[in-house]
Amino acid sequence: MTAAVFAGRFAGKVLVVTGAAQGIGRAVALRAAAEGGRVLLVDRADFVAEVAADAGNGAAAFTADLETWDGAEAAMAHAARTFGGIDILINNVGGAIRMRPFAEFEPVQIDAEIRRSLMPTLYCCRAVLPHLLARGAGTIVNVSSNATRGIHRVPYSAAKGGVNAITHSLAMEMAGRNIRVVATAPGGTEAPPRRVPRNAEGDSAAEKAWMAEVVDQVKQSAFMRRYGTIEEQAAPILFLASDEASYITGTVLPVAGGDTG
Repeated sequence: MTAAVFAGRFAGKVLVVTGAAQGIGRAVALRAAAEGGRVLLVDRADFVAEVAADAGNGAAAFTADLETWDGAEAAMAHAARTFGGIDILINNVGGAIRMRPFAEFEPVQIDAEIRRSLMPTLYCCRAVLPHLLARGAGTIVNVSSNATRGIHRVPYSAAKGGVNAITHSLAMEMAGRNIRVVATAPGGTEAPPRRVPRNAEGDSAAEKAWMAEVVDQVKQSAFMRRYGTIEEQAAPILFLASDEASYITGTVLPVAGGDTG
């Protein structure tokens, strides 16, 4: 499927896209730039600079560990210095590290899942607010997951449930300041091999078997009985980020072939 490009949709807008080195974040950043936006691509992988070069249109890259407050604050400050402000933040960092029954998770592994899939969104939402308030308007799009109901990833599910809660509560708090906060909840998504693996330690034979069970559950839960494409995930994220969605806030939109999570 070839992604449609809406020429000029983000003209005059500054976007920060996190987790932009690969996967959904990469697709969102490239398309936002193609649609006229000035984009800061943020990732802790240094090859995010390659994606920024591909994006063109004055796109820039910044490397930061968004699991830390210092990283989130530095990324937003860099965007404001580089482009003169921020209009849109797309929080894409996250992803399950391991797939295993909850009884098999070790405490350190639970902590790692929460740090990866909750804290970058929480920190970046806080770090961007002064910049959006200075603009007098803005939009935050959080990338959550429909896996708030799913097997073998309870800590990840808890983290993404937290992302949904941030979306609802912050939207209510900021609506009077002309700042929208929305989210998508992607389901299983086909993607090319990751340049940085989700689990640096590699999966055991048991984890590979548990992953196969997750894949089967995800496909069976989707009405369409398939995974989505990266383009099918990027499109609703960019719609919610755009002025076309100006009367939508506090909403978590499932993008999972019919599975609402």
